[in-house]
Amino acid sequence: MRWVDRADDLLFDGETIETQVAVGDGGVVVTSHRVLAFTPDRDGPNYRTVDRPNVEGVDRTTSGNWAFLEQGLKALVAGIVLIVAGQLISLDNLIGGISLDSAGASGQLGLGGMMGLLGSMLTLLAQLDEIMQLFGGLALAFAAVVLGVYAWSRESLLVLSVAGEDDIELTAPEDDHALDQLRTALFPSEGPPDPDRERVPEDSPA
Repeated sequence: MRWVDRADDLLFDGETIETQVAVGDGGVVVTSHRVLAFTPDRDGPNYRTVDRPNVEGVDRTTSGNWAFLEQGLKALVAGIVLIVAGQLISLDNLIGGISLDSAGASGQLGLGGMMGLLGSMLTLLAQLDEIMQLFGGLALAFAAVVLGVYAWSRESLLVLSVAGEDDIELTAPEDDHALDQLRTALFPSEGPPDPDRERVPEDSPA
């Protein structure tokens, strides 16, 4: 049996359960005095308890590995720049007009090796646009893989904001019923949000 279903064993004398929400292998229990959070599927301790006055909010958020997103965006930008530059820059015509056929004169001056090296460099420059497009394609492929890993790492979280301490995170349920249930128990004076109520702009007269 999950600990969230055995919360009665953790209550103090005179403490009563007001609402109980199971989320995956864990869950949240709101009592008359505290909030008991069971997080066996998260990093860190499996159980945390917070006095109710220290709980400031209940929200849904999305988390992911931002390092993958950053690297993926950098590779995406680099790939696009290289491919566009490779299509716009063409040195074939410019380099094609350079002739290094005067090998006899170069040999007499002892510049044969230097001219060979220069010829290799010119050949490489003539293929610069193709090389840029090749590396651009590789960068885009790398970006697709990294961004795919980032998308896979994203998850929806139920977050309890705690004053003066780290927030409590749980895997969020698919709908918002559990969040509304917790908000109603923790902040009864506020009540659940009313989607039909029109919001009055702050700068409009009351």
